[in-house]
Amino acid sequence: MKNYDPQSFESGWQDYWERERTFKCARNPDRPKFYILDMFPYPSGTGLHVGHPKGYVASDIVARFKKMCGYEVLHPMGWDSFGLPTERQAEKEAIHPADLTARNVARFKTQLKSIGLGYDWDRELATTDPSFFRWTQWIFLKLLEKGLAYQTEVAVNWCPALKTVLANEEVRDGIYIETGDPVERRLMKQWVLKITAYADKLLDDLDNLDWPDSLKELQRNWIGRSVGARIQFKSTDGTTEIDVFTTRPDTLFGGTFCVLAPEHAMVEAMTTPCCSDAVRQYLVEVGNKSERDRISQGTDKAGVFTGSYVVNPATGKPIPVWISDYVLAHFGTGAVFACPAHDERDFEFAKKYGLDVVKVIESDGGDGAYEGDGVHINSQFLDGLTSTEAQAKMITWLETTGNGCSHVSYKLRDWLFSRQRSWGEPIPVYYAADGTLIPEEYEHLPIKLPHTIPKSQDGDMIPLSAATDWVNFNRGGVNYRREVNTMPQWAGSSWYFLRFLDPSNASDLCDLGLEKYWMPVDLYVGGAEHATLHLLYARFWHKFLYDIGVVSTKEPFKRLFNQGMVHSRSYRDQRGKYRYIEEVREESGRWYLRDSEEEVETKIEKMSKSRCNGIPPEIVINEYSADSLRLYEVFMGPLEDNCVWSTDGVKGVHRFLEKAWKLYAEELALGNKVLSRDLERLLHQTIKRLTTAIEELSLNTAVSDLMILVNEARKRGPVNKEFLHILARLINPFAPHFAEEVWHSYLGESGSINCAKWPAYEEALTQEEIVSIAVQINGKTRSSIEVPLHSDQEHISLLAKKDDKTRVFLGDAQILREIYVPNRVINFVVRGT
Repeated sequence: MKNYDPQSFESGWQDYWERERTFKCARNPDRPKFYILDMFPYPSGTGLHVGHPKGYVASDIVARFKKMCGYEVLHPMGWDSFGLPTERQAEKEAIHPADLTARNVARFKTQLKSIGLGYDWDRELATTDPSFFRWTQWIFLKLLEKGLAYQTEVAVNWCPALKTVLANEEVRDGIYIETGDPVERRLMKQWVLKITAYADKLLDDLDNLDWPDSLKELQRNWIGRSVGARIQFKSTDGTTEIDVFTTRPDTLFGGTFCVLAPEHAMVEAMTTPCCSDAVRQYLVEVGNKSERDRISQGTDKAGVFTGSYVVNPATGKPIPVWISDYVLAHFGTGAVFACPAHDERDFEFAKKYGLDVVKVIESDGGDGAYEGDGVHINSQFLDGLTSTEAQAKMITWLETTGNGCSHVSYKLRDWLFSRQRSWGEPIPVYYAADGTLIPEEYEHLPIKLPHTIPKSQDGDMIPLSAATDWVNFNRGGVNYRREVNTMPQWAGSSWYFLRFLDPSNASDLCDLGLEKYWMPVDLYVGGAEHATLHLLYARFWHKFLYDIGVVSTKEPFKRLFNQGMVHSRSYRDQRGKYRYIEEVREESGRWYLRDSEEEVETKIEKMSKSRCNGIPPEIVINEYSADSLRLYEVFMGPLEDNCVWSTDGVKGVHRFLEKAWKLYAEELALGNKVLSRDLERLLHQTIKRLTTAIEELSLNTAVSDLMILVNEARKRGPVNKEFLHILARLINPFAPHFAEEVWHSYLGESGSINCAKWPAYEEALTQEEIVSIAVQINGKTRSSIEVPLHSDQEHISLLAKKDDKTRVFLGDAQILREIYVPNRVINFVVRGT
């Protein structure tokens, strides 16, 4: 009997799939399509660890399953290869970022192939390829044409050490979270994309998507649509006014002061000479705070008085104007009127600085602000109205008197699109000698980076500005200067899914016929931790491309699935440092080094490059097999949950494959035996459960069902060749190397098993046989229950005790023991009846 030796055949089947182009796909009107996509990886130098393939294996299982179900399956892979980490690493190693990228991609690709992932490698792409970013630049120019790309002075997070702007999500407590470098706030001229023009579409179309509710809620919160009113507060001398947005115009009679964001354009105009020093000092103090810090710093709100007053249009009374960093410039109008009786932030601020508090909604009293709805008081023409009625009446009054109007505001701000680095897509514009901006002509795309990538410069000079031979050029006898800012890494990932449809097209972004056939993406799989902005930006670009007729679908991703992260356990060594180690064991909640009585302190952390706690997949593959790795990735728990890696778990699934192998290797298994009724039923039940489980991505339960089927087959065998044919096809999406080997070597088939049909089940054969069980009490039959054949005693006992007739005879009697005759009778021996 041949033993299970995966190392002898796994690489051979990987070569076979590549040689035969097993997963190559094309538009096929005669077959339904299925486009399944992974969030493509950033190819770092350290390569993959075993946490990365969790989502890749899951999508591969679905892709192989759909192919066997008769779908034309598009399952591509590419590389999100621009970005700051590559640029920094290239500088350290003194090599060109393109060479470093090529090296990293080669490592990633080798690792992905070693796992046996069935990608259509003919469609491989990289965002750093000029044939790709030509179209990224093309999209930018289209946005510019439509007025959706513009330049403006904006407050940004500037990192002096890295000499670039950072997103708010990358900064915490004034520090870049990836490197620990200090970050400061600056006003800089930047390229910006007008994503706010699509705010309503981005929000409303979420309802039609098959996405996790939690992720859709994150998108809604990020967009943050608020319905309310804009109100004009005029200065007491009538020379200036402050425009305020509020979602609670009904509380205007309780407005006792106004607050400006520190960046508000009216700060200087509203600051009186007597308060200018204090205002200037306050602005310096808050200048380097990130937006995240300003939002999250709790109830202790600090501010400074400007010295000016404006008139509350409802009361006619003057109210003071303050500045505080709890108001953000891009939320609403960057100014609020404060009603401290009915807003907790305003209440804390008023309490701290001794400002008036006027109650305008009836409540039960108590400390703090009442933020709920109710009946209005102290509000003149609003008295006695509910909050909803009062809001409508106040807006009508504002519009009638010319003091304001209804308005919809958004938390979403326009997309800051400039980066001051050299390893990114060049922005395709240039400037005349007088500074006039000129969009690049389409026929000159792509605008490539200079051959020699400049290193970071001293001071704040943008690196590309040092490439003078590239920056300065002559066209038609006229001298021009190129834009030296680059696009953010988000750019390429905002549309790459479209280029996979037609990656070699030199005349169009993609053929519209191919786009109509393949789009939208039927299933998009990736981690949730970085997905919010990527999904928002991708949806924005896709909707824009829809509006200009490049695509036929309003949304790019029909269904989205976020897999959980893989964690690892580490222990504290004698020097107090945590080191990754798998060789620990647990006893009664305590952890010990394996094969030792030494107790250690452990903790569970996300598996990551920075923590050096990741296991390269090739270590697992070499010791066990690629199929064992694949099975364990999806068997650890529900795909959407976080889980802790354990090599012992890999051993378990490897033993399962060994058991399955023996079914094929034993000569007796290849007879023409008739399956037992129980095993035939279990086979059809397994086909049905696996079909549903793969569709629902309940892959851990699918693997469990396969294990049960193999174990029962070994107990209830022998099995026949038809059973083994079906089993090989069921195993294939999960352990394709194993399936190919038995398909050819033991079953004598030709062609890839991936082209075989997914097994069908007969509904009638999935049904359990029902038997009637007599229920006796002290040997006398009192009732009967119907249960599936071979139900266990515990299940039957519970059903019998719940039976109405049985309960009448049992009463409160004490059950001394139970006697069960399988599939026939259960007898309760009792005392007291």
